[in-house]
Amino acid sequence: MRTDLQLVSDVTEELKWEPSVKEKEIGVAVREGVVTLSGNVDTFAQKFAAERAAKRVSGVRAVADELKVKLPNANERSDTDLALAVVHAFKWDVEVPDDQIKCKVANGWLTLEGSVEWYFQKAAAERDVRFLMGVKGVTNLIDVKPKASAPDVMTHIEKALKRSAELDAKQVRVEARGGRVTLRGTVRSWAERQEAERAAWATSGVTEVVDKIEIEA
Repeated sequence: MRTDLQLVSDVTEELKWEPSVKEKEIGVAVREGVVTLSGNVDTFAQKFAAERAAKRVSGVRAVADELKVKLPNANERSDTDLALAVVHAFKWDVEVPDDQIKCKVANGWLTLEGSVEWYFQKAAAERDVRFLMGVKGVTNLIDVKPKASAPDVMTHIEKALKRSAELDAKQVRVEARGGRVTLRGTVRSWAERQEAERAAWATSGVTEVVDKIEIEA
């Protein structure tokens, strides 16, 4: 089991290794395996990358992302310009049903709304806007419509977990009620926890995933 001091060192090294992050601008604190990132970054993309880098480190149990996006003057855009950029990004992505999604922009913060049939469409819409210049934050409120029964959802997720080479499916339990899926159990790392969550979201009919999987101490 890594100590909090060791985790500070490991997370710091992971941030240095991540080329899209300026690690000198990011503070790292750890308490009982929970990592807190603080400081200022130039783009929302850097904030997102820093959080993902911290989650990759073995022994990390959770990440509190307190990083703030402070855009350089050259990257500032009006909300109107940013809204137009979002519209164009959606139109160019074949995975995004742009006629079903709306975006509100307020001081550089994007709020995505609408309804889609698959979670990957919701994720694709967020991915499209995350790296646009001028974005300070993204709130994804897009709904996913259920299209399968709870037993079908549970069966498909369990099969997907068994196929995965990245986790031990025996350690994860799946519960489904309508489109709401709850995952329970214990895994060895944050990466395994995310893989289980990914498998659940990739299933047709899933509208919500409650991840109660614990990471071994």
